[in-house]
Amino acid sequence: MPKNKTHSGAKKRFKLTGSGKVLHERTNKRHLLEGKSSRRTRRLDGVSELAPGDSKTAKRLLGLR
Repeated sequence: MPKNKTHSGAKKRFKLTGSGKVLHERTNKRHLLEGKSSRRTRRLDGVSELAPGDSKTAKRLLGLR
């Protein structure tokens, strides 16, 4: 029986914490930043927790459950 493969796109986008939460980077921080306010781009810094419904899908793509 072959092994299940991790979804390549998902492993680049999501990170799991020790307690099982799924973290992701916020959108709108890649390009066209001159038109966005500094306040907005600072708010988009860092990582945030994925919504519960989406984290279920992400965990499945990462090969968990």
